[in-house]
Amino acid sequence: MIERIKNQKILQIISHIGECLQGKDRAIILSLISIFSRGHILIEDFPGLGKTSLAISLSKALNLSFGRVQCTNDLLPTDITGLSIFNKNTGEFEFKPGPLLNNIVLVDEINRATPKTQSALLEAMAEEQVTVDGRTYKLPKPFFVIATQNPIEIYGTFPLPESQLDRFMMKISIGYPEKEAEKKILQEGSSRERLYSLTAIMEKDEILKFQDEIRKVYISDKIINWILEFINLTRQDDRILLGLSTRAGLAITYTAKAYAKFCGRDYVIPEDVKELIPFVVPHRIILKDEFVSKEEVIISILQNISTPP
Repeated sequence: MIERIKNQKILQIISHIGECLQGKDRAIILSLISIFSRGHILIEDFPGLGKTSLAISLSKALNLSFGRVQCTNDLLPTDITGLSIFNKNTGEFEFKPGPLLNNIVLVDEINRATPKTQSALLEAMAEEQVTVDGRTYKLPKPFFVIATQNPIEIYGTFPLPESQLDRFMMKISIGYPEKEAEKKILQEGSSRERLYSLTAIMEKDEILKFQDEIRKVYISDKIINWILEFINLTRQDDRILLGLSTRAGLAITYTAKAYAKFCGRDYVIPEDVKELIPFVVPHRIILKDEFVSKEEVIISILQNISTPP
């Protein structure tokens, strides 16, 4: 994936973060695509593979504020949104913002939070605002959620409903590092201290400008129609119980535009879409047979559609 990227600023960010996260280039690139597409990302992976380090390094390299939520089943919505506290000196209630009022928010083990707390997060992701005591507070821009969950621990968890899964632009895994990268990690030790000393490569205004430029990237009618055909086939396929939503189509389009921009182009090509579909689509569909691979179903649908020239 990194071989196709030509934008020097993006390459600089990847290289900068990669100094602390050995062998995680793909996860870094996909996270950056989500940020610049104005989306959010769900990381499903085992503990100790660098999910927290990824979130911290992104905030440092992009010079954005960082908040962390460690989800438990007694976590309340006000624990993440903030709450109003009475000030005896002024005789008024003052709003004390929670961790959601940051640019990048790591929501660790999101499926351990109760549905009520998950819904508070959903409002923030969907509306870019939080409501506390009847008052609405706008979230800072850019706003990016990195949520994580462990794929094997289900005791005491509350699985995310389909409506909330659909809010995540991508679902990825970080995976184990390659042998040489892991060897270097073991030799040099933890890089957590170095993460906090990372210098900023891009400022907030640059990020917002880059997000606007990405939305202007050209995508032809032929590619749009190809995406629409793919979406409609997921709704008609006998193997699929729940097909893709219109929001999924937007996610495919926006991420393809971001990837095209990363690759130094101002237009989308079919390869941009194909390369990102495995990360944008699978978590949005439900299969009738849970023992069938979502990836295989998606690939077979794509193979039945003529790729636009």
